[in-house]
Amino acid sequence: MPRTALYTGTFDPVTNGHLDVVRRAARIADKVVVAAGIHSSKTPIFTVEERLEMLREACAPAVEEAGAEFEVATFSGLAIEAARRHGATIIVRGLRDGTDLDYEMQMGAMNETMAPDIHTVFVPASPAVRPITATLVRQVAQMGGDVSAFVPPGVARRIEARFQSRR
Repeated sequence: MPRTALYTGTFDPVTNGHLDVVRRAARIADKVVVAAGIHSSKTPIFTVEERLEMLREACAPAVEEAGAEFEVATFSGLAIEAARRHGATIIVRGLRDGTDLDYEMQMGAMNETMAPDIHTVFVPASPAVRPITATLVRQVAQMGGDVSAFVPPGVARRIEARFQSRR
């Protein structure tokens, strides 16, 4: 039976840390669905359409290289419901540090209570991407800094264009 993994996030912007998690997910699943969240409490710098384009551009080659199928989607509400909609039996979560672990363990336990057939798999961040967060990337970009070491090249170009237009 094919295994589908779901990886959710805001992806505003897509970072090398996100790409690291997607690459690892492609090693354990036959299909990887990356779902960008739509949350009314957040004001992203990129539209959901732009985030989906960045995900396609940055992640599809890595997933396909691993021999898995790739899909991008959006979701609002519970990740577990998005997993059900996409037929995912695995929810993949990246861990950078102990703070991530504490939060993700609680969330994973709640998800497993709601859907025992869907398992959460934790992926520790590679050392090279461990310090990267989308929040820090946005802050550096807003202050005119170079974010090219933290995001895929196409994303870096979009960030540069976005913040040049705001100056």
